[in-house]
Amino acid sequence: MATLNESQSGKAVKGRTKKPAPRVDLTAMVDLMFLLTTFFMLTTSLGSLNAADIAKPDKTDPAVVENYPESRTMTILLGKNNKAVCYMGTIEKADMHIISVANIQKEISKNEKLVAETHQQNPAKYMIVIIKPAKTAKFQNFVDVIDEMKIANIKSYAIDDDHIAEKEITFMKMNGI
Repeated sequence: MATLNESQSGKAVKGRTKKPAPRVDLTAMVDLMFLLTTFFMLTTSLGSLNAADIAKPDKTDPAVVENYPESRTMTILLGKNNKAVCYMGTIEKADMHIISVANIQKEISKNEKLVAETHQQNPAKYMIVIIKPAKTAKFQNFVDVIDEMKIANIKSYAIDDDHIAEKEITFMKMNGI
């Protein structure tokens, strides 16, 4: 690989010959390094980002209807201090309760079981979750809830930060969320 080149000519100084410093030729090593680098770049795959795909409906499209089946819809309102308000069904019949964002997984699984029992374990009748982050909510809490949707394998969830009802706002203000 590397070769050691020594020149044969040396000048005599008072009876001794001066040896020149040896010169190392690393051309072959450099070529090998570039070949290996190229090989590993072409044969390995780079890590891909694990980003969540989030799409919000187009507000200008009149075909978009926001009617959700009451019996299988869960709403999560994100507020301040790592707290959330959850309820099943519509706002008119809502039994709102406050939970910590850290405990949101338990609430999701409890409501999933409720929906499954209500619809006789019909796989076509899965739970729909509406996530409503308030202006006081932390972005980290929003990301945590989206992660929980992926972990709990929720097939359908929506982000609706534009339509927080007056009853929801009043409940959140009364409870300091």
